[in-house]
Amino acid sequence: MKILFFCDNHSDKKSIMRIVRKAKKADVLACLGDVSMFELGLDLILKDLDKAGKPVLMIHGNHEFDDELEKMCKKTKNVKFVHEKIKVIDGVTFFGYGGGGFSYEDPRFDEVAQKNLDKLLRAEKLVLLTHQPPFGTKIDLVNKKHVGSLTIKDFIINFKPRVAASGHLHENFDKQETEKDTLIINPGPDGVIIEV
Repeated sequence: MKILFFCDNHSDKKSIMRIVRKAKKADVLACLGDVSMFELGLDLILKDLDKAGKPVLMIHGNHEFDDELEKMCKKTKNVKFVHEKIKVIDGVTFFGYGGGGFSYEDPRFDEVAQKNLDKLLRAEKLVLLTHQPPFGTKIDLVNKKHVGSLTIKDFIINFKPRVAASGHLHENFDKQETEKDTLIINPGPDGVIIEV
C-alpha cells in the first residue's frame, strides 16, 4: 500500500492542490493535522481532498477543533476522521491521535491505546498518525532541544509501528529517521509517499 502522508498545509490552497495531484500515485492519504489555519476554509479544503477519490484519514492539529473537524468530515465521501480510532484498510492498521503538540506526557493517549490494545497487538502492519512528534527524534528538535511527546515515543518502542508520522513542528518538515523497525517522519505540507 502506498500512503501519502502530509500535514501543516494551513489553508494554503496551492499546497492542498499539490496533495490532490500527488494522490494519484497513492492508495491512501493520511493528514496529520493543521490542514487549516484556525479552520479558515476548512470545508473547502475537505471538499478538495475528497475529490482525490481515495481514502483520506484525517486527524486534527492545534489549528482545528476535533468535534468541528469530525462533523465536517462526515459531509464527505472519502475523508474519515480517525482521532482516537483504529482504521484497517487492506491489512494496514492505522491508529490516529490528533491535537495537542505541547506536552511531554499525555495520559489520554495511553487510555486510548489501552482501550484498543487487542487490535494494536494483532496488527501486522501498524501505522501511527499523530500531530505531536515523538520525543528524542530528528522531528522534535526546536533550537537544539527535544520538545516531543514521551508518551508517543513509549508507544513506538512498545508497539513498533512500521511508520510513525507526525507534523506540528515546521522546522522539521521532510525530516525522517529509522528507529529499530519504525520509520519516523514529518512529511510537511508537500507530503511524502511511503509504501507499507
